[in-house]
Amino acid sequence: MNAAAKVNSLQDVRKWQKERKTKVKDLSFAVSQSPGKQLDLLRTNREETTITWIGHSTFLLQRAGLNIVTDPVWASRMGFAKRLTDPGLSISQLPEIDVILLSHGHYDHLHVSSLRAMPGRPQLLVPEGLGGMMRRKGFTTVTELPWWGSIVVGGAVFHFVPAQHWTRRTLWDTNTSHWGGWIIEGAEDGRSSAADKGGSIYFAGDSGYFDGFKQIGERYGKLQYVLMPIGAYEPEWFMSMQHVTPEEAIQAFLDVKGEVFIPMHYGAFRLADDTADEALSRLHQEWRRLDLQADRLHTLLLGETLIV
Repeated sequence: MNAAAKVNSLQDVRKWQKERKTKVKDLSFAVSQSPGKQLDLLRTNREETTITWIGHSTFLLQRAGLNIVTDPVWASRMGFAKRLTDPGLSISQLPEIDVILLSHGHYDHLHVSSLRAMPGRPQLLVPEGLGGMMRRKGFTTVTELPWWGSIVVGGAVFHFVPAQHWTRRTLWDTNTSHWGGWIIEGAEDGRSSAADKGGSIYFAGDSGYFDGFKQIGERYGKLQYVLMPIGAYEPEWFMSMQHVTPEEAIQAFLDVKGEVFIPMHYGAFRLADDTADEALSRLHQEWRRLDLQADRLHTLLLGETLIV
């Protein structure tokens, strides 16, 4: 298993930027906001399992009595580029958060101002090597996990699993911390009790396609809800080591023995040359080509809540 993606050279970046200027893209499509947001439920729920897409890789997950946020990014810009769509929920609409899951340190997944604005007193679960930075930023309740590491919080157990990616926030910290995905299950020590309704949730983080997906499937068995990235894959010669294509995302979903596929990592920021419309079109086309059941694919609107 090779979990470290090749970091592209400056020459590769220049080649991509030159190539990008030759492309004509229709940028008119935008992911829609859900017209029926479940705000009352989300504020008070401690029993049902829910999955709410806020945008990009940010979800509000309610599982085993906990309110969990993945990769919280409410930033209005990413570098020089303006955010393409508003988050599905504002921070003020969130319930008090118990746990924050970080997949890695890239800016579109770790936004310090958003972290500081989270309501409640959440525990941060982060990849190995990232804890020191988070403590220097003033966060005190931080737990690092290595690949395949696990921790029980309340009624849930969290497993940190590998991905094929890389990370950097400055010129001097390339790959000084890990990257990966998170699996959430009901705790096995009996503490989950009545609050543990719903199956396992796999938040894949950011990844290129690699054999680790099969290892995750072999280790954890059937994963019920798979939150899988589908965007930022073009040009594929540049992005393939770090970001799956929509077709590879489906193969990864099958590798981990997923039951329900929920796409993410598209539509909020223009990180590559593909568009949200292209990513969704390729996803649905491949889903039909493989003759997978339509009700196993849930493409959420921004702010839409799937109640398990």
